[in-house]
Amino acid sequence: MQIASFTGFLKVLFYMIAFYYIFRFLAKLFLPLIVKKVVEKAGQKMQHQQQQQQNNWKKTQTTDEVIYNTTNSKNPKETKKVGDYVDYEEID
Repeated sequence: MQIASFTGFLKVLFYMIAFYYIFRFLAKLFLPLIVKKVVEKAGQKMQHQQQQQQNNWKKTQTTDEVIYNTTNSKNPKETKKVGDYVDYEEID
């Protein structure tokens, strides 16, 4: 069985603090580069999707067929009638 010592505790504490500061230093160096790469990749993906959408829209615009759906505009959908309307009057 091992016995914990004060010097062992200080050694572990020193390693933890050193690791923390090294990690902070490396994060300041490399985190902006990683974020920049992620943002550029997302921008390229959005641009690619936009180009695909524009190509699909142009393909649909080249057809000369135009379809108007006028059935909904002439016959609006009726709402459900629930119960009767009761007009209340104030009594003095």
